[in-house]
Amino acid sequence: MSSESWPPQLKEWVARCLGQMSDANRTEAQAELRQVIADSFVNKTLWTTDWAGVQLQSLLPKNTAENPLSSLKRKFNEASIANASSNKKTKKTAMSKHAGHNSLDPNDEAAINRRAARFQREHAIERQKGLNGNGNGHVSSLHANPARSHLFHSRSQSPAMAGDDPEADPNVPNWDRFTIVGTNKEIFKDYLRLTSEPKPEQIRPYQVLQQTLDALKTRWREKANYNWICSQFKSLRQDLTVQRIKNEFTVNVYEIHARMALEVGDMVEYNQCQAMLRNLYDLGIPGKHEEFTAYRILLLLHGRNRSDLNLYVGQLTAKQKSSEAVKHALAVQRAQSFGNYHAFFDLYLNAPNMGAYIMDHFIARERVKALMIMTKSYRSLPLAFIQSELAFDTPADARAFLSEYGVNAFQNPNSPDEEAILDCKPSHPILTQAFEEKFRKIQIKGAV
Repeated sequence: MSSESWPPQLKEWVARCLGQMSDANRTEAQAELRQVIADSFVNKTLWTTDWAGVQLQSLLPKNTAENPLSSLKRKFNEASIANASSNKKTKKTAMSKHAGHNSLDPNDEAAINRRAARFQREHAIERQKGLNGNGNGHVSSLHANPARSHLFHSRSQSPAMAGDDPEADPNVPNWDRFTIVGTNKEIFKDYLRLTSEPKPEQIRPYQVLQQTLDALKTRWREKANYNWICSQFKSLRQDLTVQRIKNEFTVNVYEIHARMALEVGDMVEYNQCQAMLRNLYDLGIPGKHEEFTAYRILLLLHGRNRSDLNLYVGQLTAKQKSSEAVKHALAVQRAQSFGNYHAFFDLYLNAPNMGAYIMDHFIARERVKALMIMTKSYRSLPLAFIQSELAFDTPADARAFLSEYGVNAFQNPNSPDEEAILDCKPSHPILTQAFEEKFRKIQIKGAV
């Protein structure tokens, strides 16, 4: 769980809690803080919780709380008692040595006051560092403050490295040191794979990226070349990644690029976008989650990956199952599993959103399967019936499809397409062989 994906309200709340911690409650408060954030992440409520109203129990004032002066006296007296119990005969000598080493007399009120004031100044400096971690009064990442980054790495540290200073542990990198903010003002920039550390002058800031997305949508409506559009979107996504920007705008960018890729049949780019969207949705960032859940189901149907499909469908929530897009995808799954080709092609013609674009990738396979059933069940079939049942635009399209798979056995081959009748008996073995050769195995480029 990376803190750069947190909502601003959560970051402000964490900064406020860290500023309220003291030496007395720091361990307990840090443990409670981690637990609250972990529970919210598991429940996917990071973006919906009113963090301003959340109160850590360990930071509430206790009735037995003491002021710094009395606490210092108590700690000093406990230390003195411990020394006295170790050697009763040399009690006075031990006390005098202890006082000599520390130059602090337990009865010296002025010295104790000075020490308490110094502790308070140190705490104030730490609190100020946390509040000004990103220069604008908000904390962009808890890892920006090395003195507190151990909060989110303590589970991976060994006991020897479990101190407050993570600099002692080389396995705890300070990622904020590598985060940059771009200064490039160009709206359009071609995609180039990074081969070295990115420079701010090569990266566009968040405001420019928003302008870039609007301009790319306009260009797409004007029928711009897809290869150029794709390069621009990959560059846009790269600038977002380099600057560790994960918010609703990031989700919108990936969703738009995924739809464009579907429209032109670019499944490699679509699968890359879909994989990133799944991660962003898991972080609790809002978007068109149900729409792309339906696409995911249809893509698994295309790949005939039954185990992953059953696992994915079993994890769907009631809210997801109630959306029209997911209902349609599940209906397609049922029609395909039952061999109900009539219902399947009716769903194909009435697919919501861009579901038909994904179904286009396996519609030929389902047509051949349907024809295998039909030619085994009937002696002859009018071409017009095949056209209507299998969702072809015209009888000519149906005839061209049959010819593509070597089926040309018509009872009246010289008749117009509207009157042509398919001879089913010789056609069935040809369709069976074609299915075995072309559709028995499948490989999806870029599948995840």
